[in-house]
Amino acid sequence: EVQLVETGGALVQPGGSLRLSCAASGFAFGSYGMSWVRQAPGKGPEWVSGINSGGTSTSYAASVKERFTISRDNAKNTLYLQMNSLKPEDTAVYYCARGLGLVPRNYWGQGTQVTVSS
Repeated sequence: EVQLVETGGALVQPGGSLRLSCAASGFAFGSYGMSWVRQAPGKGPEWVSGINSGGTSTSYAASVKERFTISRDNAKNTLYLQMNSLKPEDTAVYYCARGLGLVPRNYWGQGTQVTVSS
């Protein structure tokens, strides 16, 4: 069974940082590109970032470029998202997803809440 479990979400002040993790199991993690997707209250899902299977190529939405960094450790079956200079508009539930781009919801984890507020 494919499982994606996100952790690391929290309440943080504007300008702060957080590191999200996603533990993957039930599939050959190192063979898949992976993505982070977020959904803010009352809005549709937004693709945030993607990384290829080997971790050698990354891409970002314009809204997070230069502030967020995606990475992965294939030995640990874990995906990461380092988020710096957080803004209130980054408030959302963050999901890791198997695949690249805005993949169908059934390939997402259960999500972790990130709230940016003073």
